[in-house]
Amino acid sequence: MTRYAGKAWDACFLPRLSRLEVQRLPKEETLVVLPVGATEQHGPHLPSFTDTLIGEALLTEAFERLPEDAGVWLLPPIPFGKSTEHAEHPGTITFSAETLMKVLLDVGRSLSRAGFPRLLLFNTHGGNADLLNMMAREIRIDCGLTVFRMDAGGLKMGEGVIEEEERRIGLHGGDLETSLVLGIKSSWVHMELAPHEVPNFPGGYLDLKNKAYGWVMSDLSASGITGDASIATEGKGELLLTQGGQMIAEALLEMAAFDMKSIRSRD
Repeated sequence: MTRYAGKAWDACFLPRLSRLEVQRLPKEETLVVLPVGATEQHGPHLPSFTDTLIGEALLTEAFERLPEDAGVWLLPPIPFGKSTEHAEHPGTITFSAETLMKVLLDVGRSLSRAGFPRLLLFNTHGGNADLLNMMAREIRIDCGLTVFRMDAGGLKMGEGVIEEEERRIGLHGGDLETSLVLGIKSSWVHMELAPHEVPNFPGGYLDLKNKAYGWVMSDLSASGITGDASIATEGKGELLLTQGGQMIAEALLEMAAFDMKSIRSRD
């Protein structure tokens, strides 16, 4: 797969437009997508760029499935996230929570000034999730934008491709992520080093997140992953990209047409 090729980058990449082109865009039914990834360790076998790379690839697949008049525009990915749980591992470059909050708010303000009404925070790093949930509302309050959130990890991606138990425990660098990177950029993966490590999670931990506890990766894993990376394949990765791309495309169209005013009761 060639990075930065296809409709997402050739036709729908917002920064490729000039000042006048952006000014003249019809904006009433438009959605701007901001990918938020991470640069952090993913074990001995995967690149530190894994989360950002996966986000780019999934969106590239999704944009290929959009109609020409979809009104969905892509911003450059933010390649750093809140990865403090991996900070002690080489290869991790992390924003503080405060820095990422300010970056997101500045992006929202910039889009609002340009007249865009909707923003999607498209997340591919679990450690960003709580902060992005909060910032979606803060951007709404500060900028007046309709702000959506989508976590790639929250999609039911992998059904029929990744074993059910692995989908539950492969939280970081396991079969799913390793297969995806193999399907995107196989030369960046060292399969001869792919580990299999499953933390001894207490009963109910994965199902009762409201009873979860704070952790850093070294609390869970010596290798830096959770799951079985050794069973990953490029073929699985290609299926996951197709599956995820279709799910995301459908959601993008729904978001682009969404009107926040339609929610409020007229009684």
